[in-house]
Amino acid sequence: MGTVGLSFGSATSGAGFDVSTTVTQIIALQQAVETPWKNELTTLQSQDTVLSTLGTDLSSLSTAVSALTDLQGVTAEKDGSSSDTSVVALSSASSTAVAGSHTITVSSLAQTSSVYSGVVNGADTLSGSLSIQVGSGTAQTITVDDSSNTLSTLAAAINSAGIGVTAGIITDANGSRLSLVSGTSGSAGQLSVTSSLQDATTSTAIVTQAGTPGMNATLNVDGIDISSASNTVSTAIPGVTFQLLSTSTSPVQVQITNDTSDIASAMSTFVSAYNTIMSALTAQEGNDSSGNAEPLYGSPTIALMQTQLSEALLGGGSSGSVSSVTQLGVTVNQDGTLTFSQDDLLDTLDNNFSDVVGFLQNTGSFGMNFESALNGLSSTDPTGALYLASAQNTSEETTLNDDVSDEEARLATQKTALTTELNTANETLQSIPSQLSEIDEMYSAVTGYDTNSNS
Repeated sequence: MGTVGLSFGSATSGAGFDVSTTVTQIIALQQAVETPWKNELTTLQSQDTVLSTLGTDLSSLSTAVSALTDLQGVTAEKDGSSSDTSVVALSSASSTAVAGSHTITVSSLAQTSSVYSGVVNGADTLSGSLSIQVGSGTAQTITVDDSSNTLSTLAAAINSAGIGVTAGIITDANGSRLSLVSGTSGSAGQLSVTSSLQDATTSTAIVTQAGTPGMNATLNVDGIDISSASNTVSTAIPGVTFQLLSTSTSPVQVQITNDTSDIASAMSTFVSAYNTIMSALTAQEGNDSSGNAEPLYGSPTIALMQTQLSEALLGGGSSGSVSSVTQLGVTVNQDGTLTFSQDDLLDTLDNNFSDVVGFLQNTGSFGMNFESALNGLSSTDPTGALYLASAQNTSEETTLNDDVSDEEARLATQKTALTTELNTANETLQSIPSQLSEIDEMYSAVTGYDTNSNS
């Protein structure tokens, strides 16, 4: 530790010394004990940054693996096609659908029942009532009053009554008509309308006429005759919804397939996430751009993660003909990163789809073992390697921060005491000239000798 000297010139000059600067120098020297603590804190904080990044990378890898091991995830997704989309168009194929081929013949399309009135001048006043029945339901009566005595207000009254029909006004060159459309498609929504409507302006009856009858669609799916109230059919093929667009005497082939493109995309994401974290781990084995060792250089956590991830990648149970990730288009490079061939994976999926799914999702499979390894390295699980490493750093940082705080508190107390002591000493030094002068005066008074005389 260095030393601090007091610089105040001649002791009898009365100049004293700079107390504030002197105290600052003394305290600064004593603060040197904190330097190794603060250096260690800086090192730990740099490690925390890397550990946090590794935690994020590990989380991304875990998400990528989960997409492949989820029973209802990408491996369950289905795609579909129709040999004649002008007759049958697929709307969706859910994860519950089973891959396979189906034959559909559409004999007739579903129709929704409608009724319309005779032509009425839009401004004429109406009277009377309408009785409307939907299918086998109870007939509902709409009576015209002052609030519903025009075509537009009558249509509004019917719509607000909520009786299962939609009312509208259709206008052409001949005039306006009241249109009623059933809210239930197919034969179950057949409308029955009884009218006593009158055009009060012209004193003529308003006759209602049937428009389109309510009819169910008829089709044959895989040899089974089916009736559907709607042209949207979702119960004929489990997990598949399709639209009937027209009739055809020729059968339409509907093909349900496994959506292998999404599986390939998920595998590509997995490979990318794996490469990110392995590259980050490898980077900690060397020096930074300034030539200094990386924060986690030599850390057992880095070695543990590299080993666990490598073993999880190359280990895992087999499923039928699939026993290694190399059969899924994954190649391990010399630096520990991976290369992915989508074509190789798609080829394996086309030939051994169920074995690939088992390799990813069965008990004791590659996928399950890989997830287990990730859990052991987790930054959020209290037993995870990253969590424990971060917790150890936090504990050490707490101790070091406490040491710094305690030392700063001790130095603050010492600074106050030292300032008081040196101020007292300084006052003494500054008073020496006046004390010497008093002594000279006393000596002159006693001896008659003037100490200030030159002779």
